Amino acid sequence: MDAQTAAPTGAAVGAQVARIGHYVSGRRIEGTSGRDAEVFNPATGAVTGRVALADAREVDVAVQAAKEAFPGWSDTPAVRRARVMFKFRELLEAHRDDLAAIITREHGKVFEDAKGEVTRGLEVVEFSTGIPHLLKGEFSDQVSTGIDQFSLRQPLGVCAGITPFNFPAMVPMWMFPLALAAGNAFILKPSERDPSASLFIADLLKQAGLPDGVFNVVQGDKAAVDALLHHPDVAAISFVGSTPIAEYIHREGSARGKRVQALGGAKNHMVVMPDANLEQAVDALIGSAYGSAGERCMAISVCVAVGRVADELVARLAARTKSLKIGDGMDPASEMGPLVTAAHHAKVKGYVDLGVQEGARLVVDGPEEILKAVRLLLRAGTDWIKLPRFKGSSQHQWPSYMTVGGRSRLRLESSNRVSSAVGC
Repeated sequence: MDAQTAAPTGAAVGAQVARIGHYVSGRRIEGTSGRDAEVFNPATGAVTGRVALADAREVDVAVQAAKEAFPGWSDTPAVRRARVMFKFRELLEAHRDDLAAIITREHGKVFEDAKGEVTRGLEVVEFSTGIPHLLKGEFSDQVSTGIDQFSLRQPLGVCAGITPFNFPAMVPMWMFPLALAAGNAFILKPSERDPSASLFIADLLKQAGLPDGVFNVVQGDKAAVDALLHHPDVAAISFVGSTPIAEYIHREGSARGKRVQALGGAKNHMVVMPDANLEQAVDALIGSAYGSAGERCMAISVCVAVGRVADELVARLAARTKSLKIGDGMDPASEMGPLVTAAHHAKVKGYVDLGVQEGARLVVDGPEEILKAVRLLLRAGTDWIKLPRFKGSSQHQWPSYMTVGGRSRLRLESSNRVSSAVGC
């Protein structure tokens, strides 16, 4: 790799803080808006970089670059576009550890989790290499007198992806590999909390032979998001994040005639029956709660223990939780890394404190200097168990409650309008 790509993007050298800019027309560029934000190493709290926050003018520069690159790229035969994706897949595989290390330094998740994230994204890249077959249309002869019917799959133009902090490589790779392979140009707006992975990926795409301007990265906050939503030359937008923002993206984008897919928050419940294999249940709960520091939409936020199984389940969970090794994600001994920012940690701790104030007893807790992702709360001797909801792509984290109304009926309630009933 060249020197620009080999150096971990966004890492500080000595006391120097890295400047993290945009990627437009095949090269990294500095921000010009005059606004930026700090990027932290969650394990140490140290500021490792300052990321530029784009304004509408900078977004327009990226859109125009993509618009100019689109005709040539869309006219490139699908098999040649597939060859670029094959080469990108090869480079991604070769530099998996480099990308995972960048993710760990800015997100905080343990290195093995970060490598797993890259692997999940790589699987989508592999799928995109089959684009010559995926783009095949259909033909029906003589559907009516003198009438044949056929369909074509054609690229839209400039597409954009707005992605969350919890998976800075995997979620973008849900979007851009297929968009690029199908002949579109693409603009990625990653989270400003861990922006460097996007630039590393952009470098790999250039090395894979992607023409300049086909893939661009615009760093930023809401101003950049709104600029993409309002820009007339952006044909489609894909989003992953919290439900309120997903609704906003869908509403604003659709109102302007864009194709929009907006994935919001999830709420995941686990019901443990009296005859359950508790070892497997505990393994599932521990992996869900503490994997990626609990910052993911598939984390189980509510566990309902039916009947006599509850006490033993809580005891086993407490023992396993206490044994977790928490530390720097780059330490091979660490099983869980820190939360992404101190502000996020303060929010999580606030929900733990709220649970205690409402009468819960804290069963497992860590020392204050460790950025814990999930606390297990239990009010002993009653029918209430309370687990905070810690979900990676959501900026809004509400407590959830489990109410046991007798032994034959359970009711789950959560303040973000999800409820269900289980008859036992």
